[in-house]
Amino acid sequence: MRPDSATSPGAPEAPAEVALFDPSPLLAEQHRSVPERLRSLVRWETALVIALAATLLFGVSVSSQFLTGSNIFNIGLANGEVAIMTLPMTLIIIAGEIDLSIASTLGLSSSLLGYLWLHGWPMPAIIVFVLFIGVILGAFNGFLVTRLGLPSLAVTIGTMTLYAGIAEIILGSTIVSNFPTGYTNIGVNAFPHTDLSWSAVIFLVLAIAFGALMHATPFGRSLFAIGWNKEAALYAGIRVKRVKTVLYMISGLIGALAGVLYTFRLSTAEFDNGSGLVLSVIAVVLLGGVSIFGGKGTLFGVFLAVIVFCSLQNALLLTNFPEDATGIVTGGLLLGSVLLPNGGTFVDRLRGHKARRHVSNAP
Repeated sequence: MRPDSATSPGAPEAPAEVALFDPSPLLAEQHRSVPERLRSLVRWETALVIALAATLLFGVSVSSQFLTGSNIFNIGLANGEVAIMTLPMTLIIIAGEIDLSIASTLGLSSSLLGYLWLHGWPMPAIIVFVLFIGVILGAFNGFLVTRLGLPSLAVTIGTMTLYAGIAEIILGSTIVSNFPTGYTNIGVNAFPHTDLSWSAVIFLVLAIAFGALMHATPFGRSLFAIGWNKEAALYAGIRVKRVKTVLYMISGLIGALAGVLYTFRLSTAEFDNGSGLVLSVIAVVLLGGVSIFGGKGTLFGVFLAVIVFCSLQNALLLTNFPEDATGIVTGGLLLGSVLLPNGGTFVDRLRGHKARRHVSNAP
């Protein structure tokens, strides 16, 4: 029975959008096999594999040091925090939202870590407290988006500035750099028996966990349903507000973790740590084939995009490409990754908009 035909007393009237929506395509999408759901992304991920091969060939051609163990370590060291932050961003964008405040969460976490260390807190307690605050910051974003119904773009632009301002208030011009060697070594030493940085290993472990969550659990399937059509997801019984709030809490937690790792890598806590990283995070996620409209993407695609992005930036730096100009690469990849994989979606949405106008203008 459709929601608009319910006759039980006291039952809330369903919104017109839900009442007129046929959920069968969404339900069919949810019950498709994994190979069927991923088929539309195979071409993009194949292109990423080709792009990765081309990037590796380019890197080898410009420097004989490109594939050495020390340079692989440097790639992971320089980009580990960005790679880690792509994981919650992937889930949020697939659910049809965005979090522009994640890099400011990193900066605020770094400032708080430095402030508490100056005031004599033990480092294990500081790390636990900083991660907890990250969850609170994410929950605040989730509250504004889900409970107050504000658009996530506007909310997270606001909290991006708010969190950065709080970070500056906490530390001001103070720079803290007297952290214990045992912790700063985590930021600059390789993981035992590998050529990978600690942050790169943490990214790999989290990528496996996020991939399983996204592609092998009901929670992950609900993200695709919400991103595909929020009203239909509500119709299907998915608790959209709760799911999105959890996503923002996860984002806050991972942003705080990235702040801890970033601080230990630089052995420095200051209020503007991580400034500007959010664009790189979004560029990587979209380069991985995640639709900016939500409802489409894979963790494997994002994993490939991380390697392509990090390798390309490193290869350019080995050619003496100006480091200050690497934003050109980020911007170009961001535009290309929005336009190329989502061209069909743009056309479909335009056709849908024209169809709705035609129906509304019909006598």
